[in-house]
This record gives sequence, structure tokens and C-alpha cells, in this order.
Amino acid sequence: MKAVIRTGDGGTDVLKIADIPPPKPTETQLLIDVKATALNRADLIQRRGGYPPPPGESEILGLEIAGTVSDLGKNTQGFNIGDRVFGLVGGGGYAEKAVIDYRMAMHVPSNWNFEEAAAVPEVFFTANENIFTLGQLTDGETILIHAGGSGVGTAGIQIAHHAGAQVYVTAGTTEKINKCIELGAKDGVNYKEVDFTEEINRLTNGDGVDVVLDFIGAEYLQRNLSILKTKGRLLQVGLISGSESDINLGIVMRKRLKIIGSVMRPQSLEEKIAITQRFVERWLPELKTGTLQPIIDIVFPLELVKDAHEYMEANRNFGKILLKIE
Repeated sequence: MKAVIRTGDGGTDVLKIADIPPPKPTETQLLIDVKATALNRADLIQRRGGYPPPPGESEILGLEIAGTVSDLGKNTQGFNIGDRVFGLVGGGGYAEKAVIDYRMAMHVPSNWNFEEAAAVPEVFFTANENIFTLGQLTDGETILIHAGGSGVGTAGIQIAHHAGAQVYVTAGTTEKINKCIELGAKDGVNYKEVDFTEEINRLTNGDGVDVVLDFIGAEYLQRNLSILKTKGRLLQVGLISGSESDINLGIVMRKRLKIIGSVMRPQSLEEKIAITQRFVERWLPELKTGTLQPIIDIVFPLELVKDAHEYMEANRNFGKILLKIE
């Protein structure tokens, strides 16, 4: 099969298309002819030598897939050869074939194409787990979502707004902020032009927010804490600016704040199956009807994977960047 392999750690030049043997499904796995996969920031980090796959997972990049079932493990249930499926994987998405545990696989809705399906798992799983399962966001509360134009950002805006929360975002352009507002955000802050803490305090009349969903890390830590209300929750899901920062524990104690960290990939299969089921029960029906939508920015052919990575690194996207596999 054709797959994207890494010839080393570093820039996009380490990504090559190669012919390699296809994976073999275990007793509980489906073998998928992959038609589409999606980029995630984790792919960029892995390409540079960080964020390795969990033991037993493919070294090939790619955390979500959509395609058709071409083979079945003997202990799988609910799927047949030829079924259209999508789901989250621990690795292996940038390839013509990949395996997925059948309990992680979902049937592609009849009105979706493969690109739409591939744009869903990582971002909607991440948004739901952090905003609701961990962050316990409720109707009437307020949330600040950093990187509102990212895949997780666009998913988070929609589900938080749908749940009755008031959503604020940060983004790097006015165009992205306007698109976030179209998805349900109340307002946004261009972090390149103003201090987001000052602007959020202005927009909320000094009240701040109940929840912050953050991908930036060290650079934003203290500022995130400063705009949280009493009993506020900081959800840390990324470390773009680094992992080490000074922290004023006094504000954490005084306001009774919670700092909650979360990473999807290293979690156990059992945990990921539960995450999948929570998504299926709460949000898949809303996606099927079009009440919520996967936001796709651009689709590259697999052969242009370097261009796709460079596009993401330049922060040009609003929503998901996809790879189409012919």
C-alpha cells in the first residue's frame, strides 16, 4: 500500500510517499481502505520527533480515518465488508489502509462523504471530553475557546453554543473571528492586536468566564487563571508555547479554580471506547441532521502531504485540513 513515512525527525522534507506492507487486523479490528484522513497538530509534533504513538500503534501519522471495511477480525461485531466507517485511531491514517478496533468505528451517515466523516473524530471527541465530561460546562455559563479557528475550536464553539453557553474566542484575524461568530460565538478577540484578558474582561463587564479551553500553554497560563470566575475551570489540551510556567497558587486557592489537563492519544483502548460512545450518544445525532457541522477548510491529495503540513504550520486554516486518498 502507499503510505506517508518519515525518513527522520524535522521539517516537511522528512515526509515521503512509500510502498509498504499493509497492516493486518487483530481479532477485534477492522481493516479499512482509507479514503480520507485529517491533519492534527499532533501530526506536526510527531513529525518533528515528539508525541510518539502508544505501544502497538502504527508509526505512520494520522489520528482519524474514513473509508470502507475490507477485512474483519473474527471477534468483531456490527460491521460487514464494504461498510463505510470512520473513527479515531492511534496512528496510521496517512495510508491507503489502516486498522481500527471495531468498538471505535462508527458507520458513516448516508448523507456524508468521506471527507466530512474524516473531519469529525479527533476534534469533536476532544471538544466534548474537555468542555463537558471534564469541564462540566452547563447552560448559561461562559467559555473562552482559544484558537477558535482550529478544528477543535470550530467543534467546541458549536457544541458549547448548542448547549446554551455563551462562547468567546481568540483568533489571529478578523476574518476568523467573524467565522467563529457565524458558528455561534458571541464575540472574539484578535490576540495579535490586544491583550485577550483585557478584552474578555471588557466583554464580560469584568465578570470573566466559567471555563477556558486552551491549546497555548505556558504563555497563557497566568492570564487564563486571571479571567476565570470563582470555581472556574481551565482545560489544558495543548502546549504550543511550552509546558513550564510560573503560577500564582493564591489565585487558584482564592477562586477555588480547577486546572484540568487532558491528552487523548495515550489513553487506554477502554477509555477511548467510552469517549467514542459519549460522542455517539450526545453529538452524532446532531451532526447527522446538520444541526452541527464538521468545518473543512481545504482538502489536499495524499501526495501533497508536505503542502498540507506547511499550510497548517502557517495557521492558514479555519477548521480541518484533510488528505484525500484515491
